[in-house]
Amino acid sequence: MGILDALSEMCPSVRTRRRIKKRPQLETVEMKVRIDCEGCERRIRKAVEGMRGVTGVEVVPKQNKVTVTGYIADPGKVMRRVARKTGKKVEPWPYVPYDVVAHPYAPGAYDKKAPPGYVRNVVADPNAAPLARASSTEVKYTSAFSDDNPNAACTVM
Repeated sequence: MGILDALSEMCPSVRTRRRIKKRPQLETVEMKVRIDCEGCERRIRKAVEGMRGVTGVEVVPKQNKVTVTGYIADPGKVMRRVARKTGKKVEPWPYVPYDVVAHPYAPGAYDKKAPPGYVRNVVADPNAAPLARASSTEVKYTSAFSDDNPNAACTVM
């Protein structure tokens, strides 16, 4: 946003005559793309940097991760552009830090291909792994015998 835009928003007479256009908010798009060499990294970076609204591109070849930040209206458009320009398979970043998942070593959440400290995002997909989420009865029993609440065990007995 430039200085003229800021001034035009302060002046009511100018703002009422001109149609105000909503700008997209700052957004981060994380993708998983197979990166084999520095040439692949350069092609991905070049494909995304040319887009309108993109402010930053971060490519991590060891994790096969591409992070794009900017004022992007449609995240799918960024992914389609990378797929079209590079000819590679692009998918949304499927991993989250293992601290976010209640049971990170459940069969649906644990993934050998995940980078260190990450597991599959089973919180967003309820059909992925029912074992990765604790039911209400499990939470009730585990909290009854936890160290945080020493008097709860006396009420059960």
